[in-house]
Amino acid sequence: MTPQEMEARIVRYGDLRPCKTAFIDAHTPGSNQKENFTIIGGGVSESPDQHVHIRDTPGFNIGAAGQPPKCRNSLHSHRTAEVFFVLKGRWRFFWGRWGTAGEVVLEEGDIFNIPTGIFRGFENIGTDYGMIMAILGGDDAGGGVIWAPQVIEDARDHGLVLGRNGKLYDTKQGQHLPDGVDPMPLLTDAELAAFPEPTTADVVPDFVARYWDLMALSDRQPARVIAADGVLRDRPGFEVEFLSRGSIPDTPYTTERHEVLMPMRGHWRLSWDGGATVLNPGDTMAVPPGIARSLTPSMTGEASLYRVRNTDDPAGLTRRL
Repeated sequence: MTPQEMEARIVRYGDLRPCKTAFIDAHTPGSNQKENFTIIGGGVSESPDQHVHIRDTPGFNIGAAGQPPKCRNSLHSHRTAEVFFVLKGRWRFFWGRWGTAGEVVLEEGDIFNIPTGIFRGFENIGTDYGMIMAILGGDDAGGGVIWAPQVIEDARDHGLVLGRNGKLYDTKQGQHLPDGVDPMPLLTDAELAAFPEPTTADVVPDFVARYWDLMALSDRQPARVIAADGVLRDRPGFEVEFLSRGSIPDTPYTTERHEVLMPMRGHWRLSWDGGATVLNPGDTMAVPPGIARSLTPSMTGEASLYRVRNTDDPAGLTRRL
């Protein structure tokens, strides 16, 4: 594969194109400064303005959320896996019907495999603009967002209406639901009762992995983070590994799986028969199957990288509480 063909499979951090109208809370005070990025696959955006960098999916989607301090993402649930790791900043994740059942604070490099079937939200509690990277289960992640009723009501008060077709309509811009399209109904009390209310102690031990623990585990080989035999045991249709300077393969390797490389720290040199490139923190690269490759940190100092591969597991319901 030529360098030009491989470069087309890289989304550079500096080239990310945000969407500020991706979700129903885009006008709601406290959430109206969010930026959503769809890197691989269409993600779960509800806006036609969302730019998709790489449309072909390897069995999962890659996205990101960027937020200034004190900005939050409203309470919602997913039908498939949602995994975040913190690229920049300090973030508080919270969950439950009203966001008060439990919470955890994640620092840079920490990863959270959020249980399916619970309402969750997050906010940047740092002092600067923050970024979290996301892995979403399945090729088609669209239509997978279920909003808490108060989120839909607050959005309507600020001019945004979500249709049953999963699309947003901005009444402030003169948009209205098309004929034959009803508004998204609110969940009933009976439906809401089916959503668990786990405590922090229920969630953190089995669903959160800390960066410095993964650095220690990857001293001699890649740390298995999300897998049937991983630190966070799960089978969501993809596997996540963590690599540091001490876990680099001695020789080129190949895999018949799709592989996505997401550097966390340091600059990583990827070489293959036909070329080489350097990946930087925040870059995302989709490496096709069957290509022999070598991966090495290109400079001294701290280096870490998340590696995601598709599996044969169905991208359906993952770990629930």
